[in-house]
Amino acid sequence: MKMLLGVLLLMWTSSLCAQDQVDPNPTGDHEHLDDLDLDLAPRRVPRQVKNILTKETRPHIQELSIKTTILSRYAFTAVRCVLLNRHASAADGLFHFHIPAGALVSNFTMIVAGRVYQSRVTPKERRGGKRADGKAPKSGDISAEVFRMAASIPAGNSAVFLLAYEELLRRRRGRYEHVVSLRPLQLISQLGVDVTIVDHSPVTQLEVLPLRRPNSPRTPAKPEPPVTTAIQQEENICKVSFRPNIVQQARISTNGILGDFVVRFDVRRDMNIGDFQVLNGHFVHYFAPKDFPVVPKNVVLVIDTSASMLGSKMRQTKDALFTILRDLRAVDHFNFISFSNKVKVWRPSSLVPATALNIRDAKKFVYTLMPTGGTDIHGAIRTGTDLLRDYLSGPDANPNSVSLIIFLTDGRPTVGESRPPAAGGKFCIFTIGIGHDVDYRLLERVSSENCGMSRRVLEEANTGATLKGFYEEIGTPLLSDIRINYAEDSVQNVTQHLFRNYFDGSELVVAGRLSNRSAESLHVQVTATNDDKTVVLEADVPLRRRHSETEKRVKAAVEAGSRSPGPTRGWGDTLGWTASDFTERVWAFLSVKEKLRSRLRSPTSRGREEHVRQATNLSITYHFLTPLTNMVVDKPHAPADSTTAPTSDITQDAGDQLPGHQEEGILQREDHRRSSSIRNNIGQVERSPAKKSVTVSKTSADGDPHFVLDFPLSKMAVCFNINGEPGDVLRLVSDHSFSGVTVNGKLIGAPPPPGSHKHQRTYFSTVAIVVDRPRRAYIEVTPNKVILDGRDRLVLPCRSSVSVASGALSVSIAAESNVTVGVGADVSFVILLHRYKNPAPHQRDHLGFYIQSSKGLSRGSHGLLGQFLYEEVALAAREKDGEPSALLKVRGRSVPVVRKRRRIYNGAQSVDCWFARNNGAELIDGQYQDYVAPHMFDTGGRPNGSNRAH
Repeated sequence: MKMLLGVLLLMWTSSLCAQDQVDPNPTGDHEHLDDLDLDLAPRRVPRQVKNILTKETRPHIQELSIKTTILSRYAFTAVRCVLLNRHASAADGLFHFHIPAGALVSNFTMIVAGRVYQSRVTPKERRGGKRADGKAPKSGDISAEVFRMAASIPAGNSAVFLLAYEELLRRRRGRYEHVVSLRPLQLISQLGVDVTIVDHSPVTQLEVLPLRRPNSPRTPAKPEPPVTTAIQQEENICKVSFRPNIVQQARISTNGILGDFVVRFDVRRDMNIGDFQVLNGHFVHYFAPKDFPVVPKNVVLVIDTSASMLGSKMRQTKDALFTILRDLRAVDHFNFISFSNKVKVWRPSSLVPATALNIRDAKKFVYTLMPTGGTDIHGAIRTGTDLLRDYLSGPDANPNSVSLIIFLTDGRPTVGESRPPAAGGKFCIFTIGIGHDVDYRLLERVSSENCGMSRRVLEEANTGATLKGFYEEIGTPLLSDIRINYAEDSVQNVTQHLFRNYFDGSELVVAGRLSNRSAESLHVQVTATNDDKTVVLEADVPLRRRHSETEKRVKAAVEAGSRSPGPTRGWGDTLGWTASDFTERVWAFLSVKEKLRSRLRSPTSRGREEHVRQATNLSITYHFLTPLTNMVVDKPHAPADSTTAPTSDITQDAGDQLPGHQEEGILQREDHRRSSSIRNNIGQVERSPAKKSVTVSKTSADGDPHFVLDFPLSKMAVCFNINGEPGDVLRLVSDHSFSGVTVNGKLIGAPPPPGSHKHQRTYFSTVAIVVDRPRRAYIEVTPNKVILDGRDRLVLPCRSSVSVASGALSVSIAAESNVTVGVGADVSFVILLHRYKNPAPHQRDHLGFYIQSSKGLSRGSHGLLGQFLYEEVALAAREKDGEPSALLKVRGRSVPVVRKRRRIYNGAQSVDCWFARNNGAELIDGQYQDYVAPHMFDTGGRPNGSNRAH
C-alpha cells in the first residue's frame, strides 16, 4: 500500500509539471475585479491524493491562505479560500474554518463567479424559538469555534471566501501563543500560512511548535517546527511562513486534518509602569511586572468523581493532583473536595497549611478516589465556597493572601440544583470541563461571575496535562487588588482597570480614550498588594513620543504585510484599514468582551439590558460578530443548468437586493457531543428592505458644489455655484447662538473632465455638524465613515447600515447610500454618499448635503444655506441679450438670474431653478470668502459665519 501511494504521488507530481493553465480571463468579464487579484477563473488543479482513483463529488479547494499580522500583541487574521467547481452543473461548496474561541470575526465576503457579496452586522432578534440543528464536527480543537458558509457555485467557476477575525493575544506562563487551525479535510495544491509579528518591544523566545493534533501528545519529545517552516527574526519584526506542498501534506495526514500551526513568543518589557501604545486619541496599556515575592495562596480543588470519570480521565487527573501537591509552598493553605452523588471534604474543618505531613495525607486521599454515582455540581461548588469563605473569616487566614477554587468536571448536573451559587466576590473560581458531555456554558458562567477563567479539554486529550498547565498559570500569584489609575479628566471610556489578582507570566491590559489629544504626558499610578506590603508604581507617560513610536510600528506592520504573499491581496487589505485605528480597535475589542461578561454578572434585568445594549452597539459599530449580533450576507443562487452567473457591481446601493437570498453564516462552537450540538445562527433569513428614494427639501449643496435653495412659499427654487479652493471649509449653516447648530463642509479638488472649460472642480469631502446644546458634540461624515462624538465616541463605517444615538445627536446610515443626522427632534440633515467603483482621473468620492428639517433652527440662522431658511423671494421678468432672465428680489436686493436645470438626489430628480452667477454675488450676504471657516469645527466669530439678525 505504501509503495502504491508513492507511485501515485510520483505520477501526480510529474503530471502537474506538464499541465497547461487555462486563460484566467478569456471573456474579460472580470475587469472590475482586477485590483482584487482574486484569480477567479477556472484552472486545472490536481485532485487530492486520496481521490485520485475516485470521482470527486464536491467543489475542490484550490487554495487556502491564512495571513496574520500581530501588531503589539493584537492579531489581525485574514483567510482566503478558493473553491473550484469542475463539474458540468452547479454544486454547493462549503467554506468552514476554525477560529480561536477568544477571537471576534470582523469581516466576511464571498465572490462567486465574479460577483461580490459583502456581509453586514445586524442586531440579533430575541426570540424563544427552537435552536437550529447541526452536526458537530468530529475532530478539532475544543478551544475553537467554526465559521461556516455554503454557496452554490456555477459549473466551471470558482468561489472565493474571505474571512477576517481579530484577537488580543493573552499572555500565559510567560508566552503569547497564536494558533492557526489547518483542517481543510482534503489535500490542497496551494496551502500557505504567513505570520508577521511587529512589536514596539524586541521579540524574544520565538518558536514554532510541531503541528498540534487532537489525538497526539501536545509536547513531543523533540519539538521541531513543521516541515517547510521558515523563520525570519529581527529585533522588532519577525516573519514565519509554512507552505507544505501536497506531498508533504500527505505525509502529515491524508485526510486533510493537519492540526494547529502554533507560534509562541514573548517580548522584552519595561518592568516599571508597563508598555504604552498611543494612536489617534486612544491608548493601550500593557502591565506585566515580575520579580515580586510570591503571594501566599489558599486553594480548594474540587474534583468530579462521578462514574463517567472512570478510566484514563481519573488516572490522569490523579497524576496532575500529585504534581500540584508537590508544587505547593509552605506558606500556602489547601483542601480537597470530591463529588459525585455526594460531596466529600478531605479536611471538613478548614484549609490546612502545606506541610510535608499534610501533603502526604492528601496524596493518600487522592489515591483512594474512586469514580461512582452522579454529578452534584451545585452541591460541590456550594461546599467549596462555604469552606473557603469560613476559612477567610477565621483567625488563621492571611488577609493579603490570594484565594481560589479550581473546579474540574466532565458532566452536567444530574443531582441537586442546576445553577451553582456565586462566591460573593471574596475569591475566584476557575473551571475545567472535560469531554463531550460537559455543560461548558454553565462552567463559563461560573468562572465569569467569579473573576476566574475556564478551560475545555477534549475527550481524548490528556486531562492531567491540561490541569497541570492550568495550575501553572494561576499557581504563582504576585499581586492582588490591583488598581490602575490615570490622571483625573485625562482619559475617558477606560476598560477594566481594577483586577483581583495578577499571576506570574500573565499580563493585564487596559485601553481607553484620551480626553486631550494634545497633552504632552499622562500620569499613571498602579497600586497593588504584595503579601503584607502595598506596592505603588507611578510614571508620566510621554504621549507624543509614544504616539510617534506607535505610528512607526503601524507603518512597519502594514508594509511588512503588503510585502508578504497572502489572502489580503486586493480585497481591501484588512490590516490596511484597521491598523490605522489599531488602539481604538483594541479598546473596542476589550469593551465588547467586558460588556458581554458584565451582562452575566449583573444582578438586575435592567442592568443586563443596558450591558446588552452597549455591547450590541459596539459590535455593530466595529463590525464584530458576537453572541448579540448576526453577520448576514446575500447568498448567491446559481441555476442548475447555468455555467456562469451574471456579473454585478462591487458597490451596491443601500437596500439593493442581490439575486438569490440572504444567508446566515454559522459560527459553531466545538462541543463534540454524541447526541446533540450547539449551533449559533449568525443572521436571519429575510429580504433586504426595498430601496427608498430620498424625499427631503431641495435646499442642498451637492456636486461641484451646486447650491439649491428651495422657497416653497414663493413656489420657486434658486441656485448658485461656489468656485472655492481645495481645503476651504465652507460654512453651510450657522445657528450657534440660538439652537447651537453649526454645519461646515470641506472642499477637495479634482481635475476637470476632458473638454471642460474649468481649470479644476471641487467637491465636499467632509461635512461636520457641531452642536453646543446641552453640551458640545459633533458628527463628522466622510464617504467612508461617520464619527459620532457625543456621550461616547463612535466610528461607524458607511459600508454597513446602523442607527445610533448619543445625547442630542442621532445618526442613521443606509449602507453605501446616505447618512441621516438628527439634532433633537426638529433638526435633521441628509448627507448623500457619492462613491465610484472605478473612478476616472477627474472623479472623487464626495458628499452631498441636504436639509431635511429646519424647524429647530432660528430665524437668526446664517451660512450659505442657513440665511435663506425663512426668506421669501419674488421675480421681476426682463430680457437681456435675447436670453430669458429675471431680477430676483431677495432681502431688498435685486439679483440678475437666468433659468437653469439641476439634477439632485444623486441624479434621481431634476429641478428648474433661477441661477445667480459669480459665486452667488448679491444673492448671499457679502462674498463667498466670508463663509470660509478656519477649521471644520469652528462655530462662529466671523461677520457672516456667525448669527446675525436681519
